[in-house]
Amino acid sequence: MKIHIADHPLITHKLTVLRDEKTDSPTFRRLTEEIVTLLAYEAMREVKTQAVTVKTPVAMAQGAQLTKPKPVVVKPTVKRTYKPRVKKAVTKVNLSDRLTKMVPTAGVAYQPEFEPLVNVPVYFWCDLPSLFQSRVDIIGEVVDVALRPSFVWSFGDGSVLATTENGAPYPNGQIHHTYSKPGNYLVTLLTTWNGTYTHNAQARAVSGTVKKLTVAAITIVQAPTHFKG
Repeated sequence: MKIHIADHPLITHKLTVLRDEKTDSPTFRRLTEEIVTLLAYEAMREVKTQAVTVKTPVAMAQGAQLTKPKPVVVKPTVKRTYKPRVKKAVTKVNLSDRLTKMVPTAGVAYQPEFEPLVNVPVYFWCDLPSLFQSRVDIIGEVVDVALRPSFVWSFGDGSVLATTENGAPYPNGQIHHTYSKPGNYLVTLLTTWNGTYTHNAQARAVSGTVKKLTVAAITIVQAPTHFKG
């Protein structure tokens, strides 16, 4: 039997956080799902593909697709190796669990869309609502939830921006960043949802944090140089 050791930095990082005794149950379950997805990618690294030609909006292009029959992937499972601690606030933990699955994950966009230039501002924004409202059934009790997002942008070159604004395209966008060097960068957006839930006409703060992570790739190019004789 062939054994493959998945030593990707993201897997190693998520496993470390997952094993930490300070990691709460909602975060543990979210990390488990993310690790399973990454392991599935690793398992399909050597899946056979075949060359195909597709028509793009610009021209014909060469690509690849999975050969038939397509492989069947068995979803791996990750189990706790220790006994979880019992928490008194069971209802609040369950509410956080439900909200983690209910709140939307941000989609990231930027402008210019095609090959932004060095030393030229790039405008970023996401498509999340400024207010998320929902009615949740928790252990037979119905609560009304209202959450607002806050954001931490990491632009891939060491620069970080914390804000409560969603951003927008030029010229109205307040979230923009200028890259000083060409290259490929990973832009990450960490969204944290905070708010209240109302039950029997009493509003209370949602305990814990509900977080979502979005990653987008951007390629910055050097502006062409023109010489005049």
